[in-house]
Amino acid sequence: MTHSLVVGVDAGATSTRVAVHTLDGERVGYARAGAGNPTAHGAEKAVANIAAALREALASADASAVAGSLAGIAGKQDIMDVELARLWAEHGIPKAPEMFGDVAIAYVAGSPAADGSLLLSGTGAIAARISGYRQAVIADGLGWLLGDAGSGFWIGRAAAKAVVQGLDRGEPAGELSELVLTHFLGAERGATPRATADRIVRLAQADHMCLAALAALVSQAASAGDPMAVKIAREAAGQLVATVRRLHTTGPVVLAGSVLTNPGPVRQAVRELLGDTPVRTARDAAGAAAWLAARDLLGSRAVELHERFVATS
Repeated sequence: MTHSLVVGVDAGATSTRVAVHTLDGERVGYARAGAGNPTAHGAEKAVANIAAALREALASADASAVAGSLAGIAGKQDIMDVELARLWAEHGIPKAPEMFGDVAIAYVAGSPAADGSLLLSGTGAIAARISGYRQAVIADGLGWLLGDAGSGFWIGRAAAKAVVQGLDRGEPAGELSELVLTHFLGAERGATPRATADRIVRLAQADHMCLAALAALVSQAASAGDPMAVKIAREAAGQLVATVRRLHTTGPVVLAGSVLTNPGPVRQAVRELLGDTPVRTARDAAGAAAWLAARDLLGSRAVELHERFVATS
């Protein structure tokens, strides 16, 4: 049993990870490469990055011993089925990978339960009900302009908005304001508070996604007790919990994404608001994909071995 291998792929919008495991859960190969999202970056680039990670992960493994594989693809396109089947054959893997959405993989990275919910907050935010390890219903995930409530971008935009409005009203700068001003301007300031606000507005409008980086500053300031930051963090947590409650019916809620997997005031508030609901934290998604590929082969051992597969490298 331990001589057979499984391969898991987590191909996301920013990076691709490939994990190779024995059926006992031992990790024998792992690699990272660039983005694997075909919608955001095109199928050609996505396939090239998956190929690079697969090649490295299999460097010390026997590809012909792969008994199963599974790929979680963000923005999955039909063309990826054909391209990955070709890629697997080129690497000597006997069978093409099963295809999953990345949302379901993120859930399995936190729980072996077949049914539950995912609550993800990174740059964006989405919740999903998972049924039989598959995405059944989603809530939010509507993008930075019209949705993603409680996401890193949402938090950062709230921080920038509060700071520039405070400057416009001539209010004294608190901890969060100073952190945001330094982030954008360094030690420089405008001739007047309004001039400083205008500079931040121009920088934010030139690259709106830069606002997501401010989420870490909100956590820092909230941990120090800054009232403005505490308010934003609590509002973000409230938005996230309201989103997942729209669809959660049974099982655990798995927290995923940098806002919710890293210690901080938003994660803490979310856990408090979820009350008695079982809460888990997502770990390694490539390992989760490998576990899903192995699950039918593992039989009654699947649940007990889940931890070995998803343990972070």
